[in-house]
Amino acid sequence: MTDARLLGDHEAAFIAAARSNDAAQFALITERYRRELQVHCYRMLANYEDAQDMTQETFLRAWNKRESFKGHAALRTWLYRIATNACLDFLDKRNDRTPVPAELPGAGSEVRYLQPYPDRMLPEDPQESVVARETIELAFIVAVQHLPPRQRAVFILRDVLGWPASKAADALELTVASVTSAL
Repeated sequence: MTDARLLGDHEAAFIAAARSNDAAQFALITERYRRELQVHCYRMLANYEDAQDMTQETFLRAWNKRESFKGHAALRTWLYRIATNACLDFLDKRNDRTPVPAELPGAGSEVRYLQPYPDRMLPEDPQESVVARETIELAFIVAVQHLPPRQRAVFILRDVLGWPASKAADALELTVASVTSAL
């Protein structure tokens, strides 16, 4: 399904919940995205606890900005956009999120804040679990952490999630050319 389709059931229900300020319905609709948003935040931040915090921040921002959702993009896309921006804002405020050289000469660089993602939090679907496991392995996460935050976001949205350049550009409020260049 693409974002250009007519308003889907989730989007229509979300808009109705937003207009009526129905927090319970809002939570019910958005909660189904929690796990995948948390994995996305983990890929961006390489820290499970920070990913949990930014996932919660995503839902808070979504609730506060619920009136801005018009259904032009899928609800999932809108939530990913909020999550990505929450992570980028977090990374902008934290200057300890750039890998620093290890104390041992020639050891390369290490990511001091790195935490492994708990296996119990992986998707239950075996096929989804395999993909998630490959893209949250420590070696992959460490490599991704060496990218600047915005380039990291482009890489995750384009190559990990498989979004087209136009969708990633829209989520990051960039041009398609700059997304392509960042990749």
